[in-house]
Amino acid sequence: MMRRRSAAPVRPRPSRHGRHGREGRSPVVRPPLPPLQTRYERFDLIVGTAAEFLRSAWEELREVKIEIADLPVEADAEGIPRWLVDKAAKRIVLYRIPIERLSRVHPGDDLRERIVIEGSMFRAAAEYLDRDPWDLGPERFRFF
Repeated sequence: MMRRRSAAPVRPRPSRHGRHGREGRSPVVRPPLPPLQTRYERFDLIVGTAAEFLRSAWEELREVKIEIADLPVEADAEGIPRWLVDKAAKRIVLYRIPIERLSRVHPGDDLRERIVIEGSMFRAAAEYLDRDPWDLGPERFRFF
C-alpha cells in the first residue's frame, strides 16, 4: 500500500550564493583599497591649500573668491587662458582642464602636478595683486 504525503508547502532551500553565483563578501576578506579621489577633488584640495596659505600671508586676498571651472568660455589672442582675474568682482577663477592637460605633467607624477597647480594659483594671485609671484611668499622664505 502506498502512503500519501500531506501537501505541505515547499520551502525553497536557502541559497548559498547571491547574485551571479557569488556570495556577498564582507570587508574582512576584501583587500584594502585606497580611497578613491577624482581629479577634481585633488585639484580642489591643492588649490584650497594654496589659497589658504596666500590668504594668511596677504590681507588683500582675504575677501577674494577663488573658484574652479573646467574650461574657459573661449580662447583669447594668447591661447587658452589658465585663469581669470576679475578685480572688480574680487574673484579669481582657475580653469582645471587647461592647467592639468596643457602643462605636460606625466600621469602619476603627483609632485609635479601639485607644483603646476600651486604655481598657477600663485601666478593668478600675483596678477590680482599686481606683483611678481616670487614676492608672494612671506619673509621667512627669503634666505638672502
